Amino acid sequence: MADGGTAAAPESDAALGRRAQILATEHWGLLAARGTAQSEVLTRITIFLTLVSAGLVTMGLLGQVSRFSGWFSPAMLAILAFLCVIGLMTQLRVVNVAEEDMMYVVAMNRLRGAYVDLDPHVREVFLAAVTDDEAGMERTYSFLRRRSVFSHLFGSSPVLIMVVNACVYGLLAGALVDVVAEVGWAVAAGVVVGLVWALVSMRSGYAHYRDTWRDYTPRRSSGAVAYRDG
Repeated sequence: MADGGTAAAPESDAALGRRAQILATEHWGLLAARGTAQSEVLTRITIFLTLVSAGLVTMGLLGQVSRFSGWFSPAMLAILAFLCVIGLMTQLRVVNVAEEDMMYVVAMNRLRGAYVDLDPHVREVFLAAVTDDEAGMERTYSFLRRRSVFSHLFGSSPVLIMVVNACVYGLLAGALVDVVAEVGWAVAAGVVVGLVWALVSMRSGYAHYRDTWRDYTPRRSSGAVAYRDG
């Protein structure tokens, strides 16, 4: 409806077809960018986990050669410090790509809503959402059933990297304490540092997620859209 309650003039088939082509081109561009980002971050995760595995094996071999004395401690600390730096870089990238993936899903939801504007009958065919709000994003990520927060959160790549980093940072903290204190204190320090790292990382990720949705204004709200089975 146009302003004043008058009906808008119908658009020509050529104009509608051109608009559909533009929307489809943008949709494929988003799919390609999403696939590239996912491929890149999976490679980064693989590299990091390989480095962690190689670092632990290297420390074991160095320990056997040095009998865990002399130059072993400096070498171990250097390896763990290196893994901590690479782990932080990997975690930041994984979290960023998780946000980018959410961004692509929301953008494609908005495009799907534009398809519905062109032809309202296609709404009954879509299983993914046609709204670009938070509820629409959740529907697109799992449109056959609603996943639990635990399943979605603890099955995600960011949480995987956070847990691995928590172990690596805990090992570094324990190794540093072990140089000057008893083994019991080293274990306690490692556990505390690991837990703090995991909790702070998850809390920071959740706060960033909430800030993103608070600052975003959706074009369509799920509350205003009624889904029907075909």
